[in-house]
Formats: sequence, C-alpha cells, structure tokens
Amino acid sequence: MDVATAIETRRAVKTYDPDHRMTEAEIEKLMSLAMLAPSAFNIQNWRFVLVRDPGLRREIRKAAWDQAQVTDASLLIVLCADTKSWEKDTPRYWRNAAQPLQDFMVPAIGQYYAGREQVQRDEAMRSCGIAAMTLMLAAKEMGYDSCPMDGFDFEAVGKLINLPQDHVITMMTAIGKATKEAWPRGGQLPMNEVVINNHF
Repeated sequence: MDVATAIETRRAVKTYDPDHRMTEAEIEKLMSLAMLAPSAFNIQNWRFVLVRDPGLRREIRKAAWDQAQVTDASLLIVLCADTKSWEKDTPRYWRNAAQPLQDFMVPAIGQYYAGREQVQRDEAMRSCGIAAMTLMLAAKEMGYDSCPMDGFDFEAVGKLINLPQDHVITMMTAIGKATKEAWPRGGQLPMNEVVINNHF
C-alpha cells in the first residue's frame, strides 16, 4: 500500500475483533516504524505503553467512557512523553553524528529547553502527535485499522499505568482488525478555507 492510499483509507475505527491477536513480530515492526518518527533535537521523548494485561485494559476502559475499542482492539497504546528527556543523558541523542555536529547540537538542547516548561510540554504533544500518525499509517499499511483517542480520564489512566511525575499522557491509540466500517466522513472543509498562502 502506498502512502497516499494509507492516508486516504485510514479512519478512526471503533469496532474491533476481540479475538484477533497481533504477532510479536508485527508489534515489533509497528513499534520500530513508530520510533522513526521525527522529534525536535532528536530527543525521542515519546514513550509507548503497550497495555497487554486484560485486567488493566478493563480498568482503563472504565476510565474511557466504556469505549469498547479499549478492550477489543488487538493492541492498546498509551502514548506518553518524557517532558524532561531534554536533560537526560543528552549526548546519546547524537552519539552517531560527526563530532562537530555533536558539539553544536548537544549544548543547543539545554539552551532551548531549560527553564521553558511550556515549551517542554508543547514539544511532548507535538512529538507524540507525529508518532501517533506514524503508528496509524504504518498499521494501515500492515492491514490494521486504528483509532486515536483522547476521550478518557487522563489522571485516572496515569495512575493505572504508574505514569512517572515528569511524563505526560498525550493520547491513546487502539489498533486491530475492524469488524465494522468507520462512519462516513463527516464533511471536509474546502481547501480554500484551510490552506492559506503567505498570510491570513
């Protein structure tokens, strides 16, 4: 499947085959592709919590308005971000680069993020959004459907997964085999309303 087809056919699917299981090889492939998503300064601040325990899935479903995809999808991923990844052993993010690039990029990370709490959080949201789209398009190419989710109690889910204090949850993504087509598209805005040339 080409990228354009994956974009055109990806939809937020709500109904999944609860008996379908993804293989470990499929999960590893999916996650390896997600980890190629871009992140500012290459800090890779996304953290993917794969919720495999059925009991934990049921508890998360209670915190997610009883949405069936939480328990029925083959894979439930809670996308989190380490908001302090910018200060944790930063040389590792550029260890394979030429020394002059390392010498420039590593100190630039601290200079950009230090003391800027809102920027740190904004970056977490941006990075996880890009990673989520990467996940969903990769899943589509692999023959799976998906559903990005923010309809849940973030604090309750954070407690259930033991979210570290310096991390934030950005969303969840359910991935699996659809048993029912997604609703028809609700209505796309015209291009001339959303694409602006040069300035408003």
